[in-house]
Amino acid sequence: MRGWAMGGTVAFSPGPPRVGMRANGNAAGCPRLFWMANRMLNQILRFLLDTTFGFFVFLLLTRFYLQVLRAPFRNPLGQFISALTNWMVLPARRFIPGMFGLDLASFLLAWLVEALLLFLLYLVGGGGFLGGSGALIGLFLTLSVFELARYSLYLLIGVILIQAVISWVNPHAPLAPLFNALAAPFLRPFRRLIPPIGNVDLSPLFVLVAAQLLLIPLEYLVRSVAALF
Repeated sequence: MRGWAMGGTVAFSPGPPRVGMRANGNAAGCPRLFWMANRMLNQILRFLLDTTFGFFVFLLLTRFYLQVLRAPFRNPLGQFISALTNWMVLPARRFIPGMFGLDLASFLLAWLVEALLLFLLYLVGGGGFLGGSGALIGLFLTLSVFELARYSLYLLIGVILIQAVISWVNPHAPLAPLFNALAAPFLRPFRRLIPPIGNVDLSPLFVLVAAQLLLIPLEYLVRSVAALF
C-alpha cells in the first residue's frame, strides 16, 4: 500500500547475505533464514501499523467530512465513528477551535496520525536521523497532506458506490439519508450536465471516473515529493 513511502520495504531491506557457496554447509543457510525471518517480521509490523493507523485516519477524515457536508450523525455509522474518535477529538477541541463551522480538530488529528504513521514506517524500514531531521519532519508532513487527499478520494469512491447500491436495492434504508447527503454535492454537477438515460442515473459513473483520474497525478506527485528526499 505504501511502497513509495520513504523507499518502501524493499529499499530499506538489504538483500540476503552472500556467504559461501557450499550447498551442504549450515553456516550458509543460517544467515539467509535469519534475513527471511527478519523480512517477514518487518512486513507484518508494517501491515499492522498501516492497518491500525490508516483505520483511524479514515475515521477522522470521515468525521470531518460528515460535518462539512452537514450529514446526519444520528445513525449507526455516525455513532460508531463518534464512539471510536471522541477520545481524541474532544480533548483536541480544547486547543484546536473550529473555524467557519469546520471541525479542524478532526482534520488536524488525521494529518498528525498520518505523519506519525509515515515516521514509524520510515523507522521500521531502517531509516535513521544522522542529520536533516527538520527536512525529514517537513517531508513527513508534506507527504501526509497528499496522503489525506488520496484517502479523501478513496472515501469518495466508497461513498458513491454504497449510495448507488442503496438507491437500487433499498432507497429507504436507515443509512440512505447519510450516504445521500455525502454523495449529493458530487453528483449534482454531473446530473445537471448528463440527463438520465432510460431512467438510469449515470452521474455516479462519471464521479467514479473523475476520482480515478485525480488519483493518477496524485500518485505521481507523491512519488515526486518522496524522490526529492
